[in-house]
Amino acid sequence: MKKILLIALLLNTVLFAKAQSVEDVIKKVKAKLDKVNDYEAIGKMKTNVVFIKAPIAKVKVYYKKPNKLRINNESGISFIPKGSVNINLNNLFVNTNGFDMIDMGKEAKTNLRIIKLLPKDENAEVVLSTLYIDESQSLIKKSKTTTKENGTYELEMSYGKYAEYGLADKVIFTFNTKDYKLPKGITFDYDDGSKKDQPADKLKDKKGKVEISYSSYTINRGVPDSVFK
Repeated sequence: MKKILLIALLLNTVLFAKAQSVEDVIKKVKAKLDKVNDYEAIGKMKTNVVFIKAPIAKVKVYYKKPNKLRINNESGISFIPKGSVNINLNNLFVNTNGFDMIDMGKEAKTNLRIIKLLPKDENAEVVLSTLYIDESQSLIKKSKTTTKENGTYELEMSYGKYAEYGLADKVIFTFNTKDYKLPKGITFDYDDGSKKDQPADKLKDKKGKVEISYSSYTINRGVPDSVFK
């Protein structure tokens, strides 16, 4: 009996492994994200950019399919790059038919499945997206997106009670400040206080990081278009 059970388990493992093609993995991730038509989330945002002083602030984040995103910050300071729509994973899958999917195997330390999405459209803003996926939960734990105009952005997600919707409890959004196009003439005070009123074009090789920790989501209750204007 034990041998029969062992053979059955091995057979199921083999069948499961064969079933997990790149397309299947992405399909499951997308199916989870597709449960969300819209949401309003409440959280706290920590901005860590060398040239701006910004306190930890309460934020409300609004999303609506297919790619509308708005972050309202109570402090009025919100240094989010133009590519901030990438902070919402749903945006990666607006048109999966427009991507070639490349299987890169698994990350040694985490066992996360690595899949690259390469846009078929040569004129697409996104050049390449690399996803690190927990196959057992169909959740994207990390992503790296390279764009033509706004540099490369990295996301790292932690999940909790909203995991069934593919919504993270915490998102860490990292970007290169040198790739972010600041408005001309804008100056900032540096965090360390050693330099002040530095011109924006002097910023070189700096990393910016925005962390959003969510306390709650209101999902699929309807978000009016007026919120995004």
